Amino acid sequence: MNRELIRQKALQRGLIEDDSRIRDADVLQFILESGFSTAEEVSQISGRGVGMDVVNSEIKQLGGTLQISSEDGKGSVFVVRLPLTLALNHALLVRVSDETYAIPLTSIEGIVRMSREELASFEGDSSQLYEYAGSEYQVQSLGSILHAQYSGFESTEKLLPVLLVRSGDHQTALQVDALMGSREIVVKSVGPQLSTLRGVSGATILGDGSVVLILDMGSIIRLSSMRSHTEQAVVETVAEEDRKLNVMVVDDSITVRKVTTRLLERNDMNVITAKDGVDAVATLHEHIPDIMLLDIEMPRMDGFELATYMRNEPRLKDIPIIMITSRTGDKHRRRAEEIGVQRYLGKPYQEHDLLDNISSVVEEHHGVA
Repeated sequence: MNRELIRQKALQRGLIEDDSRIRDADVLQFILESGFSTAEEVSQISGRGVGMDVVNSEIKQLGGTLQISSEDGKGSVFVVRLPLTLALNHALLVRVSDETYAIPLTSIEGIVRMSREELASFEGDSSQLYEYAGSEYQVQSLGSILHAQYSGFESTEKLLPVLLVRSGDHQTALQVDALMGSREIVVKSVGPQLSTLRGVSGATILGDGSVVLILDMGSIIRLSSMRSHTEQAVVETVAEEDRKLNVMVVDDSITVRKVTTRLLERNDMNVITAKDGVDAVATLHEHIPDIMLLDIEMPRMDGFELATYMRNEPRLKDIPIIMITSRTGDKHRRRAEEIGVQRYLGKPYQEHDLLDNISSVVEEHHGVA
């Protein structure tokens, strides 16, 4: 596989930062992203970026893992591991903030407990490693990887549990807030809204009826590795980025996305795009915009469904939404207002009208011009 070409495509799609130092083994994982392709032209058998995405999705649904290795001039090796029983799995339940997650026991090499002072000494220093039984582990907080707004867990315990996990050549120590015990779980597949989220391989239902997500530790470790590599670059650019308004454009028309992006960028705004509601949910897991421009008619998850999801999600409920759609009837406008959409514009819109509405909504919401 051409690692450099894969890296360039990842840069173009915004999956990594320009100055990120990503290992070659991690670069190969980008071919599993939905819509990712290095082909210059689309043919009947290649170029759409769905082949490996489908393979990886199916393996995750079965509770398995996929590892990729490639050597120039020789070829590539794909190793697929599936559990002997596809219905049952042994997992450790952990608490992160106010959520419970299941982690397959096969992913865990050991469990230690560390004091808050010891954990604090690893924060912000990716070069400092934790040594245990002759192996070195990079210390990360699982809460910080899963939740952008994670601020720690209120607990009176002096020692916090840390899971020692391995994926390929990566060894990571993941601090969690509490251990809830191990048990045998029935693996269930998740719907299209959640299947695109990184780090989630399935779900299970506990005895009390609560649904618990099963974490894909290979994906979680890759996320933590990329996070540590790009942390410094983010710190250096965050001051400049914060001065700009972050806008998410959700529309199934690539033409609308490109035209709107050019307009907003000319007016000194940062733009994130998504092709439908499902794509937007996956993107919102990593990026929280200041405002969203949302179409109604889209495949998989339409604008009304996405807006309803956001208003019921504590982390997303305060994001202002401007709907831009060809459906200008009173029925659709009333439904948008009932959901909590701030503005409702018809297509085609006037550029100055859109900019004025963005400015007024932001001023109302954030108290700035």
